[in-house]
Amino acid sequence: PIIFILRLLWQTVFLAIGQVWANKVRAVLTALGIIIGVLGVTVVAAGLDGMQGYVLTQFEGIGAKKMWVWGNVPENKRTVMSWTDVKMSTYEANLILDNAESVETLTPGCRSSWNVANGKKIAQGVRVTGIWPTWHEIENRQVLYGRPFSRIDDDEHRQVCLINEQGIEELDLDTDPVGDYILVSGRRFLIVGVVETKEASMFEGGQSRTELFIPFATHKMLNPYTWTDLTLQLYDPDKADDAKAEIRFILRNHRNLGPEDEDTFDMFVVQSAIENFNNVARVIGFIMSGVIGISLLVGGIGIMNIMLVSVSERTREIGLRKAMGAKPPVVLMQFLVEAVVLCVVGGLVGLLIGNVLVAGVQFIPNFPLESIAIPRWAVILSLGFSAVVGIVFGMGPAIKASMLNPIDALRHE
Repeated sequence: PIIFILRLLWQTVFLAIGQVWANKVRAVLTALGIIIGVLGVTVVAAGLDGMQGYVLTQFEGIGAKKMWVWGNVPENKRTVMSWTDVKMSTYEANLILDNAESVETLTPGCRSSWNVANGKKIAQGVRVTGIWPTWHEIENRQVLYGRPFSRIDDDEHRQVCLINEQGIEELDLDTDPVGDYILVSGRRFLIVGVVETKEASMFEGGQSRTELFIPFATHKMLNPYTWTDLTLQLYDPDKADDAKAEIRFILRNHRNLGPEDEDTFDMFVVQSAIENFNNVARVIGFIMSGVIGISLLVGGIGIMNIMLVSVSERTREIGLRKAMGAKPPVVLMQFLVEAVVLCVVGGLVGLLIGNVLVAGVQFIPNFPLESIAIPRWAVILSLGFSAVVGIVFGMGPAIKASMLNPIDALRHE
C-alpha cells in the first residue's frame, strides 16, 4: 500500500506539473498572489533581520553594560533653578561608586571645543574630553602607544593628554608622538599616549574625528563651568532597573529632594534601548506579517477559483477516468496535488525574485546594512505557508471533482 501511495503521488505530481505547463499564462496570473506574498515575506524578513543586526551591532559598539547619568532641571523649576545647580559632581560620582552595588565602575566626563596647535599647524574646535582613568575600561579604548592615564595624573592636575590616530594625522604629528608637546587652548600639554580611534556609530554621526583626552581634574581647572555627566558600567545589564533605583535613591538623598519633588537628574541605560528596539522590531514584524498574510489569502482565493474552473473544464476527463475505475480519493489527490504544486511553484518563484532583490540591494552605494540575507525561517515559513494555502484552498475544488457522477460527467458539454 505504501508503494502504491508513493507511486500515485509521484504520478499526480507529474500530471499536475503538466497541467500547469499547459496553461502557463493562466498559472502565472493565478499564482501572482502567492508570488507577491512570498516575495513580501522574504524581503521584509531580510530587511528586518538586517536592520535588527545592524542596530544591535551599533549598540554593542557602545556597550550593553553602559549607563549615563546627567543633571536635569524639572520644567516646573526652570524659572528658579539653573542648569549649574543640577550638574553632576565628582562627590556624587564617588557616592554612587561607593554605595550602588549594581555599578562596577564609572567616570565623570566634561567636554570643551578648544584650538589645538602643533607648531604652526592648528586644529580648530577639537573636542577635548576630561576623564578618569576608568574611562579606558568603560569605553574599551586601548592605548596603542605610551600609557593610559593614572590616578596621580588626575589628583595632581597634570597637563598630560591622550590623542587618537585621527588627531595625529590632522596635527601632522609623528607616527608615535608620545613625549611630544602640543598647545591646548594656549597651554602646553605632554602627549603620554595614543588611543585607538573608535569607529563612529550611527548615534555619533557615523564619521570619526580628532579626539583629545585630558585628566578630568585638569579639565575642570581650565574650565570649571563645563557641563559634567557620568558614564557608568554595570555588573549586569539585565538588572538595569535595580541600578537605576539605587542611583535614584542615592542622588535624591544627597540633593535633599522631598517625596513631592521631581528628580533633578536623568538616566539612560543602553540595555533599555536595546529592549525597546527589539519590541518595536517585533511590532513591525507582526504588522508586516498581517499585510503579507492578506496577500497570501488573496492568492489562495485565486487558486481556488482557477481550480474550480479547471474542474469545470475537465469534467468529461474526470468522468472518463472514473468510468475506467479511478476511485474518488485518486481524483481528489490529483486536483489537490495540482493546487499544491501551483502554490509551491509560485512560492519558489517569489523566493527566487526575493533573493535577487536582496542580493542586488547590497550593490547600492553607501548602503548601511553590510550583510543582509533572507533568514532560513522565512524560507521555510513562506514555502510551508504556500503548501498549506494550496491544500486549504484546493480542497474544495478537489472534493467537487471527486464527487462527480461519471455518467453525468461524460454527458457534460
